[in-house]
Amino acid sequence: MMFDLPDDDALYAALIARDAGYDGRAYVCVTSTGIFCRLTCSARKPKRENCVFFDSICDCIKAGFRACKKCHPMAPAAEADPLVGQLLQALRENPARRWSESDIVALDMDPSTVRRAFKRHFGMTFLEMARLTRLRAGAGALPDGGRVIDAQLEASYDSPAAFRAAFGKWLGLAPGKFVTNALLRADWIDTKLGPMIAVSDAHTLHLLEFAERKALPAELKRLYAHAKGSLGFGRFGPTDQIEREMDAFMHGQSDRFETRLAPLGSAFTQEVWRALRTIPAGETRSYSDVARMMGRPEATRAVARANGANPIAIAIPCHRVIGADGALTGYGGGLWRKQALIELERGFARERQGADG
Repeated sequence: MMFDLPDDDALYAALIARDAGYDGRAYVCVTSTGIFCRLTCSARKPKRENCVFFDSICDCIKAGFRACKKCHPMAPAAEADPLVGQLLQALRENPARRWSESDIVALDMDPSTVRRAFKRHFGMTFLEMARLTRLRAGAGALPDGGRVIDAQLEASYDSPAAFRAAFGKWLGLAPGKFVTNALLRADWIDTKLGPMIAVSDAHTLHLLEFAERKALPAELKRLYAHAKGSLGFGRFGPTDQIEREMDAFMHGQSDRFETRLAPLGSAFTQEVWRALRTIPAGETRSYSDVARMMGRPEATRAVARANGANPIAIAIPCHRVIGADGALTGYGGGLWRKQALIELERGFARERQGADG
């Protein structure tokens, strides 16, 4: 992110001033709307606490934001390249469509040319952009109980071979290097918010992450070292259990996660993760709130680091921690997922209130 740009306060000042000097170099993502804009956008300016800045369109999209319809931050690339413009228009018209290279060929376009054009303009391929657009569209329907597109990563993990290839790439190992009768076994589970990777042993779950999380490769390497290389494919009982519990959660049926967890971490991070599990679904806390809950009011920054290092998404609910001003803060699975999870959990809170009443 922004190695040659000023800090966020200076960028916010540029946003207020509609400074054209940052056009194409910086973008503002507004957490309250889920939209990203140019700094010169004529729309009403958001509050400072609702602004996150990135130096590329790619990072804005990966964080779950969609392009503003007023300032059209992706328009220059589209105007300069008709091929790009046609595909962006297709995405706008049908954001839930599942695209493949054969669809691109059917439009009389060369997939390799499309891939290079999108990488040049946006830092990601068209198929990557289409997948993230599909996930974002699906998340928008989740709080209202709508059917969410069952979006998946490359090859949609339609086969064990596709999953093994992706997993091996994350670890830098050929699929054949993994142990057959491993102590730790990895598999994927499908959820309404996208595919997740689960790693467990015969008794406990060690990892549960969204498949495109940037920290996932490092987390997998830690587990690989922890197991002294005894990591393979398949699943034990804890993976089956978390899959059932996750399905019930995503469908608003239960917020209970009883799978035994064993995330790798220091004594302090383990303490933070235990504290996170005491936050009821439908409620949020700030980092300082969590620090006070632990009796460590001076440890707010350390709590924030431990929160970000959580390797078991949702079951250890780091998404329930927000900024002290009430704004959404960073989330490894993407801010759009964090918002969708918080909105989903409001249903559990209403059920509790109804039962208490």
